Amino acid sequence: MADYDYDVLVIGAGPGGYVAAIRAAQLGLKTACAEGRETLGGTCLNVGCIPSKAMLHASEYFDAAANGSMAKMGIKVKPELDLGTMHGQRIDAVKGLTGGIEFLFKKNKIDWLKGYAQFTGKDSVEVAGKAYRAKNIIIATGSSVTPLPGVEVDNDKQVIVDSTGALELAKVPGHLVVIGGGVIGLELGSVWRRLGAKVTCVEFLDQILPGMDGDVRKEANKIFKKQGIEFKLKTKVTKAAVKGKKAVLTLEPAAGGDAETLEADVVLVSIGRKPNTDGLALDKAGLAVNQRGQIETDHDFSTQVPGIWAIGDVIPGPMLAHKAEDEGIACAENIAGQTGIVNHDVIPSVVYTWPEIAGVGLTEEQAKEKGEVKVGKFPMLANSRAKTNHEPDGFVKVIADAKTDRVLGVWCIASVAGTMIAQAAQAMEFGATSEDIAYTCHAHPTHSEAIKEAAMAVTGKPIHI
Repeated sequence: MADYDYDVLVIGAGPGGYVAAIRAAQLGLKTACAEGRETLGGTCLNVGCIPSKAMLHASEYFDAAANGSMAKMGIKVKPELDLGTMHGQRIDAVKGLTGGIEFLFKKNKIDWLKGYAQFTGKDSVEVAGKAYRAKNIIIATGSSVTPLPGVEVDNDKQVIVDSTGALELAKVPGHLVVIGGGVIGLELGSVWRRLGAKVTCVEFLDQILPGMDGDVRKEANKIFKKQGIEFKLKTKVTKAAVKGKKAVLTLEPAAGGDAETLEADVVLVSIGRKPNTDGLALDKAGLAVNQRGQIETDHDFSTQVPGIWAIGDVIPGPMLAHKAEDEGIACAENIAGQTGIVNHDVIPSVVYTWPEIAGVGLTEEQAKEKGEVKVGKFPMLANSRAKTNHEPDGFVKVIADAKTDRVLGVWCIASVAGTMIAQAAQAMEFGATSEDIAYTCHAHPTHSEAIKEAAMAVTGKPIHI
């Protein structure tokens, strides 16, 4: 039998795949990465995390000028929206970062196999009509938008769009309807709300942000309502029809009942994502998927077929870029004979709205199911930096085991919650107690002091409330 072409062949160049490839190459393994997109970086860098943050950041500036926030600080301006330029800076950010990965591939001598890979055997794939064999194959094909029955997405028409299409709108819609009250829908909905659109969010459940802490979900709902987003909770969309340049949605109560119609200029379908396993010809490798379309792996990311590994959105767990990255590093290290580990109990999640929403570990509801807990909360209204920055919304919540005081979860709503949560994640990784955080000196004045005060509140002794 012919020799192997590569020690490691990674399928997919998203955050999990490209990181796995770089780490494998760093460890001295001959590495290739198959990617059919014209640029590296996957959904995250091309049409997801990165471009959405560019639009979120730019729209925050516009909103601060338009809603009077800047005027209150003595900066009087009348903003004029140049949407083309705003899109331009988004495209520049994407171009710079995807080009950076291509540079890293060349630096680390990783072969980019341009095309989509299909298995032809347990150690072989075909890419763009050419066959390759590898000792180890890592599946890192990510995820794609979950379709909604009765609602057909056509991004080119810019009427019914998914998250990719919502980034490309040529004009601010008069009325945007977001189907789904999760992270993606709220982030993109908030972009267009800040730029002037009326935004209605339709959510099947009784509250937005499923999976997050109950207090966070309620508070976030209040904040977004105050910002002008309208919510239709416990409601499902059963049909969407495009009439001219508008869409007409048919809505029904989630529990059943009379239908109503809702007209929109643009509809954003954001009900979740599904693993990209179709088209891989997994059966030829002896692999199958579970009921959710995911590939099951062991703790070391090996599948049931020796030499085939899987990471990121195609395996169980939260579909988050940073989870995929950590798994990519761990998987490459395991292939190289090292010990690569990911602590899936300490994976932070962030919603990049304004203010940001972040959490790590257990929600209060989950923690109480496991045993007795102590909870400390501290409002951002009482935080000196938030006060001087005119950012009163939100709070920090620390959940600790009642007996051991070990921190089980931290949840926060604050302008820089995504940055703040890193401290909480690191503390939990080291098995910190709430007392450990409370007695760690925090710089003043910073938003992060709210984490210290919330930790102090666990034992009933915050200073500033």
